[in-house]
Amino acid sequence: MAETESAALIEQFLDDDHMERADADYFRRLVLGVLQAVTELEDAFVGFLDRPIVQLDPIEHAVLLVSSFELLHCPELPYRVAINEAVELTKTYGGTDSHRYINGVVDRLARKVRDVEIRARR
Repeated sequence: MAETESAALIEQFLDDDHMERADADYFRRLVLGVLQAVTELEDAFVGFLDRPIVQLDPIEHAVLLVSSFELLHCPELPYRVAINEAVELTKTYGGTDSHRYINGVVDRLARKVRDVEIRARR
């Protein structure tokens, strides 16, 4: 995917039968946003990792990038939804217990960047 032009990548995924229910505009926003902000997103979650980024499983890395983008750039999306999506994606595509690790990292990031929202829920 890293070598594929972003527009071609987006269209390739949107043409897949599994994407028929997906919100195409939101998908485009996520893909383009993540690709444009990789360094910012990694900087946001790197402090919550127990290993260097290069040692993350590719699925874990991708899920952390997407969930970080959602937490930082999609304030209309509740933080709990971003966390849940990250966990569910990792349960489906990641290693056996990766979802627990991802849950911890994304939860800590949410507490840092969505503190006002979290306190308002209490």
